[in-house]
Amino acid sequence: MADITRFGFISHLRANPTAHVRHLRNGKPAHDGAGQAFWFRALNSSLSEVPIDDREQPLLFHGRTVDFQDVAVQATVTYRVTDPVLASTRLDFGIDPDTGRWRSTPLEQLGGLLTELAQQTALDLLARMTLTQALSEGMTSLRQAVSTGLREDVRLTGLGIGVEDVRVVAVRAESDVERALQTPTREMVQQAADKATYERRAMAVERERSIAENELQNQIELARREEQLVTQRGQNERRRATEVAAAGRIETEAAASRKRELSQAEADAKQVIGAAEASAEKAMLDAYAELDHATILALAIKQGALPEIGTLNLTPDLLTPLLTKLTATTPGQVNHEARR
Repeated sequence: MADITRFGFISHLRANPTAHVRHLRNGKPAHDGAGQAFWFRALNSSLSEVPIDDREQPLLFHGRTVDFQDVAVQATVTYRVTDPVLASTRLDFGIDPDTGRWRSTPLEQLGGLLTELAQQTALDLLARMTLTQALSEGMTSLRQAVSTGLREDVRLTGLGIGVEDVRVVAVRAESDVERALQTPTREMVQQAADKATYERRAMAVERERSIAENELQNQIELARREEQLVTQRGQNERRRATEVAAAGRIETEAAASRKRELSQAEADAKQVIGAAEASAEKAMLDAYAELDHATILALAIKQGALPEIGTLNLTPDLLTPLLTKLTATTPGQVNHEARR
């Protein structure tokens, strides 16, 4: 909006750089351009202000597809006034010379026109599309169709309006229809989630099985090594017992050998001693053999070899054999015995 300052019968106007101001004095152009600042008299002046910056017009409308489904379209159209002079002659952009405000609502008129033209192009396209096509391909198709339709529309070019950009934000079906259309995809997603869950569980079971198998293999390996350890220990014990037995046997054999040698030595010594004693006894007996009975008896009495006789009992049992023996001997033998 232009800033207008009044000084008595004369006023001063200062416009923004994004606003094109046209000043007609008595029907003839006095000032024409963007960002104007000038003095004027309200009695003979006609002022108009046309915005030349980019403007956005939001669009929200409903259409019907070829399969009789209601579709809501949300879009935005960016436009600007490319020919302010032409636009000021076709639309009422006149401003009050006292306040600088528009006398009418030109931007609302222009927005309504843009909405109707874009809506008409979009409805024509939706009428040839199915609901599935509108939801899957509608945004791109509608953007291209609306952009082309607005740029080629003679009513906009005749007003000096240029369309800079068209954006289709959303194409939505009714809530219940949209939920129904989403159901297969949701089911597929749920199935994929269930499959992932099952696969994760199967993987977990497989991992648990692998862990259990590994533990079992470890236990088997430990048992095998324990068996090897027991076997090795048994072998070591048997080897130790064998070595102990061999050592004992060697020690026993050595002791037995020592005993044999000692016994042999003792036997040899005894044999030598016995031989010596036997030789001495033989020599003694030989010496005694040459002596008579009285001498031998005397020697025995002298050496105390005969026992002391205290009491002598003669019984018939002793005398009978003696007498029998005496009677059986001859007188010569008796004499000989007596001499002895």
